Amino acid sequence: MRWFKRGKFQKNENILKMKSTNLEEDNNNEFSTDIEQNEQILKEAFQDCSDLEYRKVEVNHNTQWLIVYIDNLIDLKMLEEHVIKPMLTSVARDTLPKEAGDLKSEMISIGTTNSSTKVSDTIRNILEGHAAILMTGSSNVMTVSIPGSSKRSLEEASSEPVIRGPRDGFIEQISTNISLIRSRLKTSKLKVEYITIGELSQTRIAITYLKGIAKDTLVDEVRKRLKPIELDGVLDSAYIEEFIEDQPYSPFPQVLNTERPDVVAAELLEGKVAILVDTTPFVLIVPMTFWTGLQASEDYYVRWQVATFVRWIRFLFINFAIFAPPLYVAITTFHQEMIPTNLVLSIAASRESVPFPAIFEALLMEIIFEALREAGIRLPKQIGPTISIVGGLVIGQAAVQAGLISAPVVIIVSITGISAFTIPRYNFANGIRLLRFPMLFLAGTLGLYGIVLGLLGIMLHVTNLRSFGVLYFSPITPLKVAALKDVLIRVPIWAKSRLSTTPNQEGGQK
Repeated sequence: MRWFKRGKFQKNENILKMKSTNLEEDNNNEFSTDIEQNEQILKEAFQDCSDLEYRKVEVNHNTQWLIVYIDNLIDLKMLEEHVIKPMLTSVARDTLPKEAGDLKSEMISIGTTNSSTKVSDTIRNILEGHAAILMTGSSNVMTVSIPGSSKRSLEEASSEPVIRGPRDGFIEQISTNISLIRSRLKTSKLKVEYITIGELSQTRIAITYLKGIAKDTLVDEVRKRLKPIELDGVLDSAYIEEFIEDQPYSPFPQVLNTERPDVVAAELLEGKVAILVDTTPFVLIVPMTFWTGLQASEDYYVRWQVATFVRWIRFLFINFAIFAPPLYVAITTFHQEMIPTNLVLSIAASRESVPFPAIFEALLMEIIFEALREAGIRLPKQIGPTISIVGGLVIGQAAVQAGLISAPVVIIVSITGISAFTIPRYNFANGIRLLRFPMLFLAGTLGLYGIVLGLLGIMLHVTNLRSFGVLYFSPITPLKVAALKDVLIRVPIWAKSRLSTTPNQEGGQK
């Protein structure tokens, strides 16, 4: 069980004891000139690690070189060809270098090399996929980067599909993800700063921004929020997201996440900051606004008239997603006089045999719909969508025929579910889904007055919410007319004037 608190991570006693005795954490230890003693230091640090390999190069039956690496983390073929084979050739010719630092210039012709006398640096490099080379009579240890761990090929982002647009998506390797961004922004202004978070995972985090476009205060704020984080392990960017958001109790996400390199490049051009986390394809972007959650990257790859029309469809259906079931419950329970006569007679006839009040009907169908949606996600891809669709049809039809649910409720809940699917950002859609349930309770107890109170509460919360100092409802509040050309409508790209590069304005691709 993991227990989190704001800004810190609660470590259990076993981990604290292990840290106090683990040689890896002792930054003051250095290697000696005795290669056997150095080998013993590494064996103690990697005790019970069966995947650690030791390769010795001997001259006249005396160990001269020791190569230490973790199996499956490096490319063994490249190690043999570019490190061990040149060493054996040098042994035969009696031309071995006298210092470990001379290896790169005289023998090794591959990978990134580093040298250090500290035990902690060498251990960290070995764990990151380096081969450590120790030499008799030298306390200097060279590490060579020969990454060999398998990585996923570049594929289309499954969470953000498009009909027209780039097809490449981020993968779990941070270096590849940065190269995908650099391939789109070929400028020296693109800055990448690395920090490491995670006492045990030692996960690399990259802060990426465009110098001169992103505000210095924003970049400083990102550094300020990331550096104090104390975690035992960072397994996904979601761990980081929960620590850096302004209001963790808000249902609205304040950090945008994406798998698409073109989205990150476009947001960087707007003056925002991207946070890349190793071992995950999801990149975090800050700050985020309400309107960013309703914009898709494909808006900029289709004609502007179509993109504007689709945006207004989203604006319309996000209201359906929140207010359609509450309005039905409120009107049918408290305000029947608002319904036309023919329609009220039809609704009354459909509810004649239903034993439950309207609010219970709506809640029951909403919970069943959410359960079917969750089941469709967790099931194998081959049968998940089928189970969701067939299950919804069968359960809805059976419930109506049994007289447990009225037909109008099934229609309302179906429209609500479809409305949530029109929102392009998954984490933003999740917040909208949650808002339906408190709105249902307000509508079932206070009628339209409850819906109005709920709407006022949502608007007050959204207009006061901030993401890294930027108002969440910007540029509507405060009103910035120049930025509205990429919020309510999407003007043609050729008609856009160069917007201000401050991160509290919306412009450019998403």
